[in-house]
Amino acid sequence: MSAKPVAAVLALVAALASGVAHSQAPAPYDASPALIAAAQKEGKLVWYSATDVQVAEKLARAFEAKYPGVKVQVERSGSERIFQRINQEYGSKIHAVDVIETSDAVHFLHFKKQGWLQAAVPSEVAKHWPKDERDPDGQFATYRAHLSVIAYNSKLIPKEQAPKSHADLLDPKWSGKMVKAHPGYSGTIMTGTQALSQSPLGWKYFEQLGKQKVMQVQSSTEPPKKLAAGERPVMADGNEYNVFLLKESGVPIEPVYAPEGTPLVEGNAALLKNAPNPNAAKLFYHFMFTREAQQLNSDVGGLRSFHPEVKEKAGRTPLSQIKLLHSDPSKLDPDLIKKKYEEYFGT
Repeated sequence: MSAKPVAAVLALVAALASGVAHSQAPAPYDASPALIAAAQKEGKLVWYSATDVQVAEKLARAFEAKYPGVKVQVERSGSERIFQRINQEYGSKIHAVDVIETSDAVHFLHFKKQGWLQAAVPSEVAKHWPKDERDPDGQFATYRAHLSVIAYNSKLIPKEQAPKSHADLLDPKWSGKMVKAHPGYSGTIMTGTQALSQSPLGWKYFEQLGKQKVMQVQSSTEPPKKLAAGERPVMADGNEYNVFLLKESGVPIEPVYAPEGTPLVEGNAALLKNAPNPNAAKLFYHFMFTREAQQLNSDVGGLRSFHPEVKEKAGRTPLSQIKLLHSDPSKLDPDLIKKKYEEYFGT
């Protein structure tokens, strides 16, 4: 399935999403002894994840330690590539994946419309998650949230000279000195691009930014790593959690929360209806939303959580102190975003 038809399908699904009839969500479930035994009998599961590979692997290992005998195979890729992979596999009746999560919320509207998701409501989701952070039919829920932030290498740029807003990035002095990710490959950047283009900054901002000789990379995990390597001193966008991970490991990198607003990106997770390891998948899906897993995501991955018992690490700016830009997945038009973006930045 090529990128353009996929984008067109997504746009149509998003437009129709509000009119989809709802069914009743199934009763919440726990990690019962029977479910654990059934999962151990299957012995494995496959997880397609758009989370940074180091974070995803640590979560998988934590699950394996909690439930010996069940192995997690992590298949990490960018959100848009995962989306295309699922479309290709399910379109060919290949059912290789058990659990999926991406940072592009509109993907799950499409998967739901296709009838590819298995409704399941982990007990922690039923107890703690806001209604607008879970599907009313129980087919998916917000597993993680993060921000798409500006950041800079503080060894290369003193704090007083660093950009402090999106508008600052348009200063000619940053020409040839920035890196950013691409909405055609990253769900984070797709969501962030929509949020910024619908803010007062508008597409005019991207038109001007496109003239700044910006280094283009694919995944939102890459710009922070380019800063860490000193290849560019500033990133125009990229995920916040990699900035946290690098900073806390001693890398001279600092996030910037722009006064115009910082895009909030919500990543959903779901079970696949034709999962080859349904019990192991259901157990892992339950684990993903526990306080233990959500705290690990925060501590190790720098991800934001909707679990009220998760504690933020000291030194991280709370969400309550950041002006957030929200994106409505039902109004997302990937085809338009990619077309406009490539007009200003090339492919």
